[in-house]
Amino acid sequence: MMLTKKEQRLRRARQTRIRISKQDVARLSVNRTNMHIYATLVSVDGSTVLASASTAESSVRATLGGLGKGATTAAAAVIGTRIAEKAKAAGVERVAFDRAGFAYHGRVKALAEAARAAGLQF
Repeated sequence: MMLTKKEQRLRRARQTRIRISKQDVARLSVNRTNMHIYATLVSVDGSTVLASASTAESSVRATLGGLGKGATTAAAAVIGTRIAEKAKAAGVERVAFDRAGFAYHGRVKALAEAARAAGLQF
């Protein structure tokens, strides 16, 4: 039986989350769509969202230049910086990077590098 592309990605994501749960640190989860990129900081026990940032937020969309601009590496870098600032405000310094089965390339990589540059450790 062949798995679809989405099923393959979700399988990779499940394996990653199993490894992350053993690390005992907060999880920085990334989701990307054709229009936007989302970053969510989840607590150690996985029950609470500590912070989130996305290109769907109206304040971010205004700085990016409107509709359709959320699917770029520059937009992902903005979100990486925002999530790092929000994480520090929530008292989180170290996180485990959960790319949700997406390749560490392009927008996902830009978000991760911007979050590292802003002071998050992972």
